[in-house]
Amino acid sequence: MISLAGRDILHSWSKFVLTGIGLGLLIGVTLTMAGVYRGMVDDARALLNNSGADLWVVQQDTQGPYAESSSLRDDAVRSVLGLPGVARAANVTYLTMQVRRSSDGEDVRAMVVGFEPGQPGEPGYLVAGRHITRSHYEAVADVRTGFTLGERIRIRRHDYTVVGLTRRMVSSGGDPMVFIPLKDAQEAQFLKDNDAIVNERARTAANPSLNRPGVPGLLEAIQASQANNRNVNAILVQVQPGADAETVAEPVRRWKHLEAFTREQMEEILVAKLIATSARQIGMFLVILAIVSAAIVAFIIYTMTLGKIREIAVLKLIGTRNRTIAGMILQQALGLGLIGFVVGKVAATFWAPIFPKYVLLEPGDAVRGLVAVVAICALASTLAIRVALKVDPAAAIGG
Repeated sequence: MISLAGRDILHSWSKFVLTGIGLGLLIGVTLTMAGVYRGMVDDARALLNNSGADLWVVQQDTQGPYAESSSLRDDAVRSVLGLPGVARAANVTYLTMQVRRSSDGEDVRAMVVGFEPGQPGEPGYLVAGRHITRSHYEAVADVRTGFTLGERIRIRRHDYTVVGLTRRMVSSGGDPMVFIPLKDAQEAQFLKDNDAIVNERARTAANPSLNRPGVPGLLEAIQASQANNRNVNAILVQVQPGADAETVAEPVRRWKHLEAFTREQMEEILVAKLIATSARQIGMFLVILAIVSAAIVAFIIYTMTLGKIREIAVLKLIGTRNRTIAGMILQQALGLGLIGFVVGKVAATFWAPIFPKYVLLEPGDAVRGLVAVVAICALASTLAIRVALKVDPAAAIGG
C-alpha cells in the first residue's frame, strides 16, 4: 500500500526537515532543563556522599550547615565522641566565597571547606597530587575550579598552595569545593580583619567594666579571647557498624542542646526544601516549552494541510476514507516529532557538558520525553485533521 504521508513528506522534504530541526532544538532545551534539575539533585546527594557522614550535628533550631547558617563551639565534638554508637566525629566548616588566583587576580566562586585530615569531611579521593599534610596554607581543589597543582590561591588574608586535585566535589548549588585545614578555615570564616580587631580592642579598653584598674590582666584576657575563634559550622559523625543513626541522634538533641540530622533527613532538607523553588521554576519552564512545542507542531501541520486542500478533496472524490486521510496527517505529525526528538537528544548530549552547572541526562527522562513528544504531536494534529475532514469533495473539480 502506498504511504500517502511518506509521498507527501518527500514532496516537501526540505521544509519538513528544517521544521524538524527547529523543533528538535526546542526539545533539546526541554531535555536540558530536565537535566539541570537532575543535576541539582545529584549535586546535593554528591555533597552528602563526599562528607562521609552518617549524622550531621549542627546548631540548635537550625537546618544547617547547607540550608541555613550554623555555628557551634568546636569543643562540642568531644561530648559527641563519647556517645554510644559513635565511631568517629570531626568538626567541619563551610564557606561559599570568591577564591582569588594569585597569578592573575581572577576570582573563582567556590565553597571553602575546613576539615581535619584523616577525619570525616576529607575529600575521598584525588585525581592528581596528594592530600594535605601540613596544618596551614595547603589546599585541595576540585578540577572545576580550574586550579592546577602548585598554583597559589588567596583565601581572605593568606595564600595557599594547591597540592591536590579532586573531582565531583561540589556544593548543593554546584560550586566546586576547595579544601583547607580546619584552623585556617576557622580564621577565614569567623576571624575579623586586622582593622576590625584593632577597633574592637579600642572599644574594649574604653569600657570601664572590662578595664578595671584593680583587676590586672582582665583586659588582656578579654582581648585574647576576642582574637581567637573556636566556632565551626557542623560536626560530621560516623556511627559504628550496625548502629542506628537516629538512635545516636536522639541523645544529641535531648542532652547536648544541639540539632542532629540523619542522612535521610539531610537529603530531604537539600532536595525538598533547598532546591524546591528552583524545581518549581524549572517545572514551569518545561510546561511552557511543551505548550510552545505543541503550538509549533499544530501550526506547521495545519499550514501543510491547508496547502493541499485540493489534493485531499481529490482523495475524497475517489473514495478515500476519512480514517486514511486522518492517518496521513497523524503520521506526518508523528514523523515531525520523531525527527525533532532525535535532533533534540543529540543536541542536548553535545551541549550539556558545556554548561557551567552539572547537567544529568538520564535515560528515563529521554523515554518520558519521547512519550510526551508523541502525545503532543498527536494532540497537535487534531486541528489539521478536523480541517481535512471538513473538505468538500466538490472542491476537487471546482474552479
